[in-house]
Amino acid sequence: MRLGPDGFHDRREAGRLLAERLAPLSVPTPVVLALPRGGVPVAYEVARALRAPLDLILVRKIGAPGHEEYAIGAVVDGEPPQVVRNEAVIAALRVPESYIAEETARQVAEIARRRAAYLGPRPPLPVEGRTAIVVDDGIATGATVKAALRGLARARPARLILAVPVAPPEVLAELRPLVDELHCLLAPDPFRAVGLFYDDFSQTADEEVVTLLEQASAHRFGEKAPR
Repeated sequence: MRLGPDGFHDRREAGRLLAERLAPLSVPTPVVLALPRGGVPVAYEVARALRAPLDLILVRKIGAPGHEEYAIGAVVDGEPPQVVRNEAVIAALRVPESYIAEETARQVAEIARRRAAYLGPRPPLPVEGRTAIVVDDGIATGATVKAALRGLARARPARLILAVPVAPPEVLAELRPLVDELHCLLAPDPFRAVGLFYDDFSQTADEEVVTLLEQASAHRFGEKAPR
């Protein structure tokens, strides 16, 4: 399969191309972690090619008091969840620790609710000592991916790999020090939006996420997952 000059047909094709890039690597005990929802179809193809379990990596922002869109940190899904703090912003805004604790608990609960909606009672897959491969359908600003990578690093994977179809070069440069390996198929300059590099960038439905996770789970246990 060859990458077209303008990008990808859809997320599944992007995932197959990423899988081709990753297949020659020596990846011991991999676990593939998708950023939902758009990262799941991409990650499914990677997980299937590597015969690796597929899980979600959910990230929730901790917003500043009275300005929820202004991040002072983030909570990253895991067992246990990891908290990434922006200490400079917290100090500048004099955010009370009690507020951070309350917001952290609220976001942990929201992560649990979303995980249950997609995966039922299944707990997060352990990443300690394994090769964690984080996959999304593309990166724009990198804020969510950066929080995910920093949180995962605290879970002590043996190797941390970021694999995405498309991202701007300057963001890749910021993310590269956070991982052991970074694989990106397209790094256009100038970069405008992830969706411009897909023929079909329609929203990934919750139902598709659930179906793909179920299929990946079956594949993980030695059953052939349907396409």
